[in-house]
Amino acid sequence: MVHWVMLIWGLLVLVLTSGSLKGCDIEDADDDSQVEANPCAGKKPKDSYFNNIDCSAGALEQAATNVTKGYTGDIDAVGRTPLTSSFQEAGLCPVNVHWHLGAEHLSVGEFDEYGTGPANDRRLYGIGHEEDARPGFRCHMYDASHPKFTTPYEWKHCHPSMMVGETYEIHWPHSKAGDCGTKWQYQTPFYDGVFCNDGIISLDPLNTFETIGVQSQVFTIVNDVSEDDNDYHYYADLFKGMIVGGPWGTDIATYTGSTTGTSRNNEVCSQYTPITWKVDRKCHLISASSFDKLC
Repeated sequence: MVHWVMLIWGLLVLVLTSGSLKGCDIEDADDDSQVEANPCAGKKPKDSYFNNIDCSAGALEQAATNVTKGYTGDIDAVGRTPLTSSFQEAGLCPVNVHWHLGAEHLSVGEFDEYGTGPANDRRLYGIGHEEDARPGFRCHMYDASHPKFTTPYEWKHCHPSMMVGETYEIHWPHSKAGDCGTKWQYQTPFYDGVFCNDGIISLDPLNTFETIGVQSQVFTIVNDVSEDDNDYHYYADLFKGMIVGGPWGTDIATYTGSTTGTSRNNEVCSQYTPITWKVDRKCHLISASSFDKLC
């Protein structure tokens, strides 16, 4: 049995990619012969099979969901077992990194409807998506009396809508069909990276839960303090995947679900399913400079 879909909260704030400009000689950008073609461009499937469907019309398991330990969903997913090994061990590589305003997943006591954060109109977050914004759950770490949660950070690379004290859920889509180990590994839209190489992902026989996966980790952003301070929460590289070690990435919910996003809800379901999700059940503090470096 796997988890069934709950309300899919969250707004995609920014999508980071390293593939779209690589291979281009800026000095000779006007010379088409100097521009290397992106082999993953346009690889997002155009088949109508992948169009969203009515959830009552036989949709398979969805995401995001309740990842609280002990929770059991309603769909019988026999024959669609998620990857239990690491994605790396299974031959998948990260093909994109992006994040959502608030947590799409629910982990009771960690990030849920009782979480808190800075007072603001969260509907206004994002870039040109104000009407579509669906802020997600918040963590329970925010402390309005502590300056690390309230002192603004001067963003050098991230969009200024990012906020200290706020909760964000990072997603790292992975794929066995990505252009792994090349300069084209990371792509936007992430579907181009997921489906970059043909002949690996199959619908018949169905193997998407073995060839596509997403890592997910939830953070509350704090303003940086000194490296000598025990509260220093800097992490040098958020680009390559979930942080693992110590309290990070040790309590993982693994399930088969779908892609998420504001085009889906409890009535409209994704057809990019089933895929393996690995979600850290714990919320973690992360320094604003770590996010800024990721941007």
